[in-house]
Amino acid sequence: MHKTLLLSLLAVTALNVPVFADDEISAWRLFVGDHTAPQVTAIDLTTGAPLATFPLAGPASLYTTDGAVFAVQGAANQVSAIASGIEIDDHGDHGDIEITEPALLQATLSGEKPAHFVEHDGKVAMFFDGSGLVSLFDPHTWVHDSALTTTELDSGTAHHGVAIPWGDYTLVSVADADDEKKPRLGLNVLDAEGKVVGETHLCPDLHGEAASGDMVLIGCSDGLLLVSGSGAPSVHKITYEGLPEGKSTTLIGGQGLQYFVGNYGADKVVIIDPSEDNPYRLIDLPTRRVHFVTDPVRPKYAYVFTEDGQLRQLDVVKGEITNAIEITEPYSMDGEWSLPRPRLAVAGGVIAVTDPLAGKVHLVDAETFEITRDITVEGLPYTIVAVGGSGTTH
Repeated sequence: MHKTLLLSLLAVTALNVPVFADDEISAWRLFVGDHTAPQVTAIDLTTGAPLATFPLAGPASLYTTDGAVFAVQGAANQVSAIASGIEIDDHGDHGDIEITEPALLQATLSGEKPAHFVEHDGKVAMFFDGSGLVSLFDPHTWVHDSALTTTELDSGTAHHGVAIPWGDYTLVSVADADDEKKPRLGLNVLDAEGKVVGETHLCPDLHGEAASGDMVLIGCSDGLLLVSGSGAPSVHKITYEGLPEGKSTTLIGGQGLQYFVGNYGADKVVIIDPSEDNPYRLIDLPTRRVHFVTDPVRPKYAYVFTEDGQLRQLDVVKGEITNAIEITEPYSMDGEWSLPRPRLAVAGGVIAVTDPLAGKVHLVDAETFEITRDITVEGLPYTIVAVGGSGTTH
């Protein structure tokens, strides 16, 4: 065949045969709730540009699971769902990523004073303080199928409580119905029909819960309830033996490594490993603690923001503070607990810190521990969650 003709045929063939390319990309979005205004703003992390601002019925605490954001509006008696627009479909050896516009869903969950939102094993329990009722639902069905179906359980009385899904069971706080202050007494295990299984597990002043791996930890004034096992939950108490007088009322769970971090007094945190004979390592902070989170990408790190305006890196393996950087002006912990103060979220390689009084979100590189840039957000940017990840586009 003539060389010129051969080259022409090859060129025509190349033009008519489709080329398939797989691109690995990373996409992250921040969702920021205002302290006072009833709204949530979605922000593209790469550009810092706002994608949308969603109106709500009231200011919201934000939670994320299954690629969605849930806005709990306690004062407005409502829970709303926002589709983040970032979906990653896990195929084992890789994940496919699909990016669309974020959207506020029409369906809402209503009840008296929604407070604690807890996801465990693909199911969510929403506790309503004003009634003591619990709504169980599948977040995936709500967001991806636009269908909200709930199962209702009753804790027994209105109180500032919590419920935790556990397979076919639900862990629910118990309060004294005869005391007008409704002090929390312990934890009940309910079956699928809402009937109590076994005895109440005593847990005075129950407050704070977190999951790490196949364990759940719950804070009490006299120790921690450890929940474990498959099928019916196994519950037992870990005392605060070896620690000074105090208690943990806020807990977060490690991801990738099984551990917990809890508050312990105003200027301390405690690293908790329930598998150890001595499960506690107490960490002193230079000033009072404002907020703390664990890092899902770098499992050995947690981050603590303190009232002097500094972000501190906590190495949970070494049990020590290993880095610190000044982020904001000081935010005193004096005054009401609900005052606008910074909150943290981890988005891939970035730690995002809200700065309500400056109207900004500061972005810190998790590797260099330096501020890379600031994003201006209208109003008082307060609560924050991050949604995203990496995946393949076909």
